[in-house]
Amino acid sequence: MPACADQEMLLTGLVDGELDAANSALVEAHLARCDGCREELERIQAVRALLGGRGVRHKLPDALAQRIAALPELSPARPPRRLPGWLAPGVAGALAASLLMVTLLPPGNQSVVDQELVSDHVRSLQPGHLTDVQTTNQHIVKPWFNGKIDFSPPVPELADAGFPLAGGRLDSLDGKTVAALVYHRRLHTVNLFVWPEAGRSERSFAKDGFSVREWSRDGLRFAAVSDIPAAELAQFQALFVQRSG
Repeated sequence: MPACADQEMLLTGLVDGELDAANSALVEAHLARCDGCREELERIQAVRALLGGRGVRHKLPDALAQRIAALPELSPARPPRRLPGWLAPGVAGALAASLLMVTLLPPGNQSVVDQELVSDHVRSLQPGHLTDVQTTNQHIVKPWFNGKIDFSPPVPELADAGFPLAGGRLDSLDGKTVAALVYHRRLHTVNLFVWPEAGRSERSFAKDGFSVREWSRDGLRFAAVSDIPAAELAQFQALFVQRSG
């Protein structure tokens, strides 16, 4: 039985220890119910054990080892240059001011909603939690929210730019029901949470390996969460805003 196409890279990452805790838990949950992926995981582990066995790795020739050992030691690193006496007080003052700002701000300067965004994103990645309506058709996702929430989120088509629509669902932030639009980026998921709120500025932050970007438009607040690079999430935001009219 073949492994699931969307899990093959994750299986390799699991064996190599490259996945974070959230994605490791997701893959292990998938393995519990998928025979094909379990067989593929066993094959990867067997190949890795074989390659690490004796007689497979290339042994460094003795002559080369002796030549490397005879190389002169590298010179010690150059000591750091001292700041000019007239500049040191200014740098010290700036550093003290920065530390004071960090001390006075609340941890991460994040609201309750900000703190829930990543946990809601991770929870959505559990099997069966990602979408309530699963479709790539924006004309199905947008009217699906009618009667379920008292606002209408924009649902632009972004597939040609590398962010295909996957569906939508209802979610909760700070005890309020919000819309969650689901897009994909290669094998990654982008959750876009939408709820009524105006007057807040754009901001971005990272938490537990996930990037978050927030912005407001037309009386709605948007928050995109994903484990893709922050630059790609910024690209997603720009495309979404541009194509939302």
